[in-house]
Amino acid sequence: MKYLVTGAAGFVGSAVVERLTAAGHDIVGVDNINDYYDVNLKHARLKRIEHDNFRLIILDIADRDAVKQLFEDEHFDRVIHLAAQAGVRYSIENPHAYADSNLVGHLNILEGCRQTNVKHLVYASSSSVYGLNAKTPFATTDSVDHPVSLYAATKKSNELMAHSYSHLYDIPTTGLRFFTVYGSWGRPDMAPFIFTKKILDGDTIDINNNGDMWRDFTHIDDIVEGVVRIADVIPTKNKEWTVETGSPATSSAPYSVYNIGHGSPINLMGFVKAIEDELGIVAKKIFREMQPGDVYQTYADVNDLFEATGYKPRVSVKEGVAEFVQWYREFYNK
Repeated sequence: MKYLVTGAAGFVGSAVVERLTAAGHDIVGVDNINDYYDVNLKHARLKRIEHDNFRLIILDIADRDAVKQLFEDEHFDRVIHLAAQAGVRYSIENPHAYADSNLVGHLNILEGCRQTNVKHLVYASSSSVYGLNAKTPFATTDSVDHPVSLYAATKKSNELMAHSYSHLYDIPTTGLRFFTVYGSWGRPDMAPFIFTKKILDGDTIDINNNGDMWRDFTHIDDIVEGVVRIADVIPTKNKEWTVETGSPATSSAPYSVYNIGHGSPINLMGFVKAIEDELGIVAKKIFREMQPGDVYQTYADVNDLFEATGYKPRVSVKEGVAEFVQWYREFYNK
């Protein structure tokens, strides 16, 4: 089939492209290769995924005319929409960047799907939509009406926008709420990368909420497995569904939302210890209060995703940290 993968130079996007090209699909990737973090890493990812079945187009999804032309020219079967302005803390400092990419850009992708009858749109949501929820594990049947960052609010908006298009135009859409993805070729603004770099450089690492935090760390290999499998599970209408009795993750429209995570959160200090053990270095630590936009715990209930796809995460934190540290040391010659 012919896929569009947005955010193709990104952490998850490049890994998804690699998997889809290996399976024989034709892939068009788009990315604006912005400088939110080191563009050299993005170019290195693109170099790694060069393939006869893959073409990259430099494009900003917030550019309405460019996205419209892209869909008209290419006629995609499926779209995996992973492009977004990422980062919880960055959204506090630069809110307008999130409106451009995560709201306008998402709308442009939805319009492209509508105009060209795309058979399935899979898009990235986020575990951050659970916001102030205290009940764990987080389930897609839970309310997600109290985000604690603008980034989270844009991701909840993406789900609502997708539902409206599924309802109005019968476009099958599936949202995936990602839980703390890590692994080789990962983002430099995320904790695993920051901790590893600072420990190797002899710098001090900041431990938020005095270490009393839990994250459902999910390795990139498991994430990609889930994304690729869910692309084959195209949502259909459910005429029996009602707002009063149905799950908010499904609908009478061809719409679905799933968590995609490991399903076994680990304490932040335990994760730091795994990195320390792999590096053979004890980190210098500064303990501080909870930071704006942070949440105490993330914990994915992935039962519905397993039922739909057979997806079951396999990479343990110990294995995942070892894989990431090995990549980091080789890539940065540390």
